[in-house]
Amino acid sequence: MPEQRRQAGAAQAAAKAEKPSKKPSKKSSEKPSRSCPICGKPAEHAFRPFCSARCRDVDLNRWLSGTYIVPGRDDEAEEE
Repeated sequence: MPEQRRQAGAAQAAAKAEKPSKKPSKKSSEKPSRSCPICGKPAEHAFRPFCSARCRDVDLNRWLSGTYIVPGRDDEAEEE
């Protein structure tokens, strides 16, 4: 009787080894971590896409001061 249990256990283990896992691993489903556009450090979830409140504020200051400019067409002003 113990021999039959061992064989059944070995057969079950072999069947499990052949089946692919139904659950995706957490690492494969997570998005790759992006780096902070200001300093290059890994982004923190709380400040995404930045790594800290400081880098978030630096980016906001660049937009407000005109360092970042979204180009527009010259003919937009002429049409109105």
